[in-house]
Amino acid sequence: MANFRHQLSDHYVSLIQSTLVNKDSRMGKTIHAQIIKSGVHIGVILMNNLINLYAKTGFLVDARQLFDEMPERNASSWNTVISAYAKQGRIDYARQLFEQMPEPDSVTWTAMMVGYNQAGRFEKAIKMLGDMIHSKVMPTQYTFTIVLASCAAMKSLEIGRKVHSCVVKVGLSSYTSVANSLLNMYAKSGDVLTAESVFGRMKMKSLSSWNTMISMHMLNKRFDLALTQFEQMSDRDIVTWNSMISGYTQHGYDAKALNMFSHMLKDLILNPDKYTLASVLSACANLNDSNSGKQIHGYIVRTQFDLSGAVGNALISMYSKFGDLKTAQKIVQQNQISNVNVIAFTSLLDGYLKQGDMNSARRIFDSLKDRDVVVWTAMIVGYTQNGFNNEAIELFRSMIKEGPEPNSYTLAAMLSVSSSLASLEHGKQIHARALKSESALSISVGNALINMYAKSGNIDNAKHVFDIIRCSKDTVTWTSMVISLAQHGHGKESLELFEKMLSFDIKPDHITYVGVISACTHMGLVEEGVRYYKLMQEKHGIEPTLSHHACMVDLYGRAGKLQEAYNVIQNMPIEPDVIVWGSLLASSIVHKNMDLAKIAAEKLLLIEPDNSGAYSTLANLYSACGNWDDAADVRKLMKAKHVKKDQGLSWVQIRNRVHVFGAEDSVHPERREIYKNMAELWKEIKKLGFVPKTEVVLHDLDEEVKEEILMHHSEKLAIVYGLMKTPRNSTLRIMKNLRVCKDCHSAIKFISKLVGREIVVRDATRFHHFKNGECSCRDYW
Repeated sequence: MANFRHQLSDHYVSLIQSTLVNKDSRMGKTIHAQIIKSGVHIGVILMNNLINLYAKTGFLVDARQLFDEMPERNASSWNTVISAYAKQGRIDYARQLFEQMPEPDSVTWTAMMVGYNQAGRFEKAIKMLGDMIHSKVMPTQYTFTIVLASCAAMKSLEIGRKVHSCVVKVGLSSYTSVANSLLNMYAKSGDVLTAESVFGRMKMKSLSSWNTMISMHMLNKRFDLALTQFEQMSDRDIVTWNSMISGYTQHGYDAKALNMFSHMLKDLILNPDKYTLASVLSACANLNDSNSGKQIHGYIVRTQFDLSGAVGNALISMYSKFGDLKTAQKIVQQNQISNVNVIAFTSLLDGYLKQGDMNSARRIFDSLKDRDVVVWTAMIVGYTQNGFNNEAIELFRSMIKEGPEPNSYTLAAMLSVSSSLASLEHGKQIHARALKSESALSISVGNALINMYAKSGNIDNAKHVFDIIRCSKDTVTWTSMVISLAQHGHGKESLELFEKMLSFDIKPDHITYVGVISACTHMGLVEEGVRYYKLMQEKHGIEPTLSHHACMVDLYGRAGKLQEAYNVIQNMPIEPDVIVWGSLLASSIVHKNMDLAKIAAEKLLLIEPDNSGAYSTLANLYSACGNWDDAADVRKLMKAKHVKKDQGLSWVQIRNRVHVFGAEDSVHPERREIYKNMAELWKEIKKLGFVPKTEVVLHDLDEEVKEEILMHHSEKLAIVYGLMKTPRNSTLRIMKNLRVCKDCHSAIKFISKLVGREIVVRDATRFHHFKNGECSCRDYW
């Protein structure tokens, strides 16, 4: 009878193990019910098998209940439950049982290390090896593979070497699995030489050994060595091919990646997997090779490859980069739009941006289920780059309410919006948010803050931000500050900062030198400007661009050296653009050189036939010289060609609302009060000695009419409204789309003295800080 029961027990054990192979939990429960009905004695072995069955088929609670009910347990009983908890990520429960176990063996210790490794608690896994040895339990080859995997994950070379010593001491270094783990640890920790030494001493090399070496060589750009070992292999799997193909793609050798893929297909042994296809599609996109890309897409369709993951996203990215957004959109629809990843989305976004189609990009954004900070930032940056600043602000507000925490790139993008709008208050709010999240410490946000404060007219805050960025200042940081100081009339300080930059061995770029030469221009330092222009080429090897040539024309032109300015243009190795000729035209007008003005205007109109500025400037020059008939002819030509003069506009922000004014403004709802205050202000500044510069009104009119026109220039109206609506001691900031005229410049100096306030005016070329009757430009603009 006892023998029969023993045979029956063995029978049930066999059934349970068969059920485990098929992972049939329902059958397992049925067998358990039969065991109970049969009345067979459930011994330790049978109970352990039942616990193992429940643990491995997802019924861990039932497994634990059976374990708790066991009258007698052996090491296998404990290890089964502990291992199940560890593998399912319930490492704290596993630890509790581990500490209750009378004598944990090597299986128990290894199971705990597996759990810690899978949970990403690598330090704990490594520490357990020390505890295990201290407890006089001998580690096995499986123990060391887990510990070395933890070292590799942490890239902890020092600890990995100590573990290697331990492996040698216990005599397990000859095991292939341990040698592979050592190889992997050294490769991922960057010790290429030791990895090669381990590989060379291996008696039995597995496929994994070769793959690790190839992957390491590709990672370290040792392409020849990787290819040599690839060719030495008698047997290759998909990981081998992927290591070569993705390695080439990641390092920019896209043509080689496609060539390797072609060899793989010719072998007819292995089919590409999703990683292979994603890599080669990326290579096609990088090479702009639409023919190969379409052929691979055809292969994907013929083989009915799953498009729901990496392959679908790679196809979307590829077609987006080709500019074929119609095909990309079709794949999005096939792929279920919610599965589009960040890379594919940003590629699509970039494609739509180039076509100016932000609505399509927004539709995809709104349809994404899991929008992380990268997706939100990509959409915000898309809006800002395409000029949709208000939409960027609204999306940022939505992100604050319902999205992830903005990162430094998000905040830098929003500061760019504030810069574009010259919205100081909005910029300050972003600055406050950056300080709370410590993003202000990032170099990208710091640079954006300098730019925002400078463009919003607050150069003192820009300098403060620059000063608190201590160790991480890069070329962009220094350049931003050099340019900002120059634009705000602090030319001397700008040049001093540039010299300090050079003393710190920070290499300037072409943009830095644009700022430096501009600083010389605004101060009339012609010789210094020429010296820096030569330094740029001779010391830093920077070839002059159109911007540098325009700066040199401006440098000479503003100083009245018009012939030198014209010589710069004639000796340019590249074709002058609108900005270059525009600089010469502006200088010729200021210094009333009719001949050069005509040349500059004609050249400018050849490039841009509808450039209203050229026509207006030429007409104004004729008027200034008393050539009324010629001026009239130019204006008739403008009318015949339907060229409209750019309207001068000025604006001021009051309580987050922007108020825009034109000359002789008749639209503003408070215009009567504004005009009344302007008339009173006009009388007061004339008492202080202000004399209207009626000569800037280039029409044959009476002096009183000219004075009336000057009184109602847009910047004066904006200033009066600002004085009406802002606190007395605050700084008033005005923006203007064109260059401020001589009369307004003179009038604002007297206004600042009269009201005792600083008035900052940003015009088309620079900032003017008016205070106590003086301007930061020192009347040289």
